[in-house]
Amino acid sequence: MDRAGFVLAGGKSSRMGCNKALLPFRGRTLVEHIINEISAVTHNVSLIGDPGLYINLGYPVIADVFPGCGPLSGIHAALRASGAEWNLVVACDMPAITACFLGELMERAERTGADAVLPAGPSGMPEPLCAAYRRRALAVIERALERDVRKVTEGLEGLQIDLWRLPDSRHFHNLNTPEEWDSYSHA
Repeated sequence: MDRAGFVLAGGKSSRMGCNKALLPFRGRTLVEHIINEISAVTHNVSLIGDPGLYINLGYPVIADVFPGCGPLSGIHAALRASGAEWNLVVACDMPAITACFLGELMERAERTGADAVLPAGPSGMPEPLCAAYRRRALAVIERALERDVRKVTEGLEGLQIDLWRLPDSRHFHNLNTPEEWDSYSHA
């Protein structure tokens, strides 16, 4: 299995008002929870973000090559740093993510000839921040960033995408505001 895992932790968390990755969650931080789930699927895990914020977690931390350009830049940094064929990329704000779900995602990816596997819930909207990317997708994403593309799905245009339809989106539901966090953490 030629796999690597990456946690996107470089966002500004402006709607949350504090760094989402460092929110306390089940006796550790939210980013540590995500790392733990990814580690069950691939033992090679790195964070994409500010090295100064996360170096104490004991995992490699990779800064964006295109800073300030959003999550597409994070996916780019992950693929650029990776030597693995398949790369699991997960945002730091998805507390319901499980190793079982991520394992199914990677198994599907390894069976396909696609450049990326993106899960989609009942709405049909793809979730590119909880997805598997082949390293070869790097060139398309880099060209998009060079053209100033910021929207992730737009930056993936030209790639062969396997859209994995799921009956619900609970695994990759993200939390952006204090109200969403409070509602989730007290459920």
